This record gives sequence, structure tokens and C-alpha cells, in this order.
Amino acid sequence: MSEKKEFEAYEADTYHIEQTANGQVTNQDAVFGEITEEGPNYRNVGWLGTSALMMKTQIGLGVLSIPLAFDTLGLIPGVIILCVIAAITTWSDYIVGVFKLRHRQVYGIDDAGALMFGSAGRIILGGAFCLYWIFVAGSGMLGISISLNAVSTHGACTAIFVAVAAVAGFMLASIQTLGRISWIAWVGLFGILTSIFIVTIAVGIQERPTAAPQEGVWVSDYKLFATPKFAEATAAISSIVFAYAGTPAFFSIVSEMREPRHYTRSLVICQSVVTVVYITIGCVVYYYCGSYVASPALGSAGPMVKKVSYGFALPGLLATTLLVIHLPAKYIFIRLLQGSKHLTGNTVIHWVTWLSCTGGVTIIAYVIASAIPVFDNLVSLVGALLGTMMSFQPMGCMWLYDHWTQGKAQKSLKWTLMVCWSVFVVVSGTFLMVAGTYGSVVAIINSYEATGGSAAWSCADNSNST
Repeated sequence: MSEKKEFEAYEADTYHIEQTANGQVTNQDAVFGEITEEGPNYRNVGWLGTSALMMKTQIGLGVLSIPLAFDTLGLIPGVIILCVIAAITTWSDYIVGVFKLRHRQVYGIDDAGALMFGSAGRIILGGAFCLYWIFVAGSGMLGISISLNAVSTHGACTAIFVAVAAVAGFMLASIQTLGRISWIAWVGLFGILTSIFIVTIAVGIQERPTAAPQEGVWVSDYKLFATPKFAEATAAISSIVFAYAGTPAFFSIVSEMREPRHYTRSLVICQSVVTVVYITIGCVVYYYCGSYVASPALGSAGPMVKKVSYGFALPGLLATTLLVIHLPAKYIFIRLLQGSKHLTGNTVIHWVTWLSCTGGVTIIAYVIASAIPVFDNLVSLVGALLGTMMSFQPMGCMWLYDHWTQGKAQKSLKWTLMVCWSVFVVVSGTFLMVAGTYGSVVAIINSYEATGGSAAWSCADNSNST
């Protein structure tokens, strides 16, 4: 069956309109159940809004670590590895849409896990999904605090800024549907892209980066090829994987699309823009800054450019934070109320449950962001362990689940090649998960040995790291 026919069949089976005896129009959805005119419409995201939401799950502080990854790997290996990861994750993202077509009842990655591996698959992937996005939400809060510190020249205690980020994230994440959030994603996308291009242009026209020696002749020490240790290389690759690890969110996004047949169109736009941005930012910033690139990279071009770039980045960081709070909260919300009239009705139970979910996720993310030392390295660990696990292995298994039996009965060259590819995705994902986790653990140990870790609920300025 062609992709277009599969989408038409999907729409016919999952989303049809009925009119009740009293004349009220209702929409029936395989995930959300009855959607009425009185309640929130969970199927109202257009294809352009979908592109924005996809790009916003990808483009965040992750892009700012790419120049540092290139410094570890070397420019040429870094670009090659980035392109390979882009290709694999694009295929994984595509499989999410195809799997949703074939199994209309699937809402999250845990539903796919349940189909393939039973209750164990649901528990493992569902738990990993929530834990991953909660840690990313904590990272987003920390990113907002860095931005506020940079713009205000450390105008208040960092712990206060993190709390402000948590409150703002909770309020915006409590908007009920992705359709109503998509415009915020556009604003955030414009802000974060503007900020990183400001830095990219600035490092190209200034004499030297801020962290470089300010006296004498200076020439960028960028390397075309580098010789990192195994742990350093795997940690750098994991940071690139993390920059593409929005894949598990795409299940939730396609479930709320108005017309899911446009999913692939949105995906192509997303991955094309993301990859071009990543390569451009990574190459230009690393070429001009070399090993003196700041972390995050927005601090590489001096105090004034830092203030301006973080000012533009602030809406983008806020949009990312609200989105990654919304996703696990929506997942928990649907699991609690699925099959009930309260899922799509404006009832007291609906609102109490929804606000409890967004509030609970926000509080946990805030505690993680504020209380755990060496948080950046811990986020790298979670990204390597959980981000990779949900962006590679399940998608290879999903293709095999849908095609293994049919292909064995009628083997073809295409089927054989796709089996090999799916197995490669599973094996490579497992290797990156294990190796990246090892590299992140080594980085955490080294950080403790060098600094003893950072203090919980610290007031120290966190915008001056290099």
C-alpha cells in the first residue's frame, strides 16, 4: 500500500465525524476518544506547526555543544559523524509516522513497546520517555537561568532564576494542546536561530574568541582530524546524538496532527533545516574559535555579543522548556484518563489531573536542575543512555515487527537490505548507548576530581563557563 493510501486509511479508521441526536458534532479518535466542540481539540496541529514543534524538540542548547564536539573529534570526522547520525535519526523519525499509520491506537513510544515486547516493553520505554524528558526539562530550566544571568550580568541568585524558569515553564506547559503551543514554537525557533547566527557572524568578524590569549598574534587552532581518547570520542558523539534526540516526541506530535498524511513533509523540512543549521554553526564557530570555543557556545564572542545572543535565545529556551514539560505531562495525563469522558471534557477531574501532571513534572525537573551536582554531565549521561535508546533501537525493531513475517514468506532484495539496515540501527544504537554512557560516567568522575562538583541550589553565576 502506498504512503498516501495508508494515510487515507489511517484517517478513515482513526478520525471520523459523527452528529449526535441533539445536533452536536463530535470527532472520534483512536487515541483520544470522543472530541467535542466543548472540550480541547487534540487533533489540531497543521503541517507547518508540526515542523516547528519538531524543530523545537531538536534545536536547543544541544546545537551549542556541536562546536565543542568537533573540537574533540576533528572537523572532518565531526561532520561525517553528524551526517550519519542525521541519516539514521531521519529514518527513525520516518518509521514513527509509518508505525502510527499501521497501528492507529499508538500514542507514545510505550504503546509501540507494548506491541513488540508486551508489558515489559511498555514499562521500560514509558519510564524512559518520562525520565528522559524530565531531565531535559531540568536542563532547559538551567539554560534559562544561564540566559537570565548573562542578560542581567548576574542580577540575582542563580537559584532564583531557576525557580523563575520553573514557574514560567509550568504556566506555559499547562496550555492543553500542541495546536495552541505551535505558535510559541515558531517564536522560540526564531529566537534560538537568531541568537546562534549572531554568534556565528560575530566570531567570524572579530579578531579572536573571548577565551583565547588577548595579546600577540593569534591563529585558530582548529583541527581537521583529532586523536581523542575513547571516552572523549564517545561523549562527543553522544552530544551529537542528543542534538537529534527529539525522536520520541514525534509520536506525541503526529498523534495531534490535523492531517497526519502530511507528517513526512513536516519531517523532511525539520531534518533538512536542523542538519544545515548544525553543520553551519558547528563548522563556522569551531573554525574561528578552535579549542577556545565556550560552552555553551553563545559566550564565545565577547560580553556584549553574549548579552545580545542570550537575549534572543531566551524565548527559544523557554519554548523548549515548556514543550519538554508538556510532553511527559501529556503522556501521564492520557495514561490516567484514557477511555474516560474526562480526557476530552472540561470537567473538574480533567483540570485537576492535567494541572497536577504539569505541576508534578515541573517540580521534579526543578529539583533535579537545582539539587544535583555536575548537572551538565548528568544530562549528558541521561541523553546517552535514554536519548539513544529511544531514537535508534525501537525504530529498528518497529520495522522488523511490521515486516518480518511477510518478508520471510516472500523474500526480496529490498526486504533483505531493510532487515540488514534495521539490525544495523539496533546494533549501532546499542553500541552508542553503552559507549556514550561510559564516556559520560568518565566525564562525571573527572569533573568531581577537578572541582568536587557544584553546590546544590547555588547562587553562583553559571553563565561564565568556558
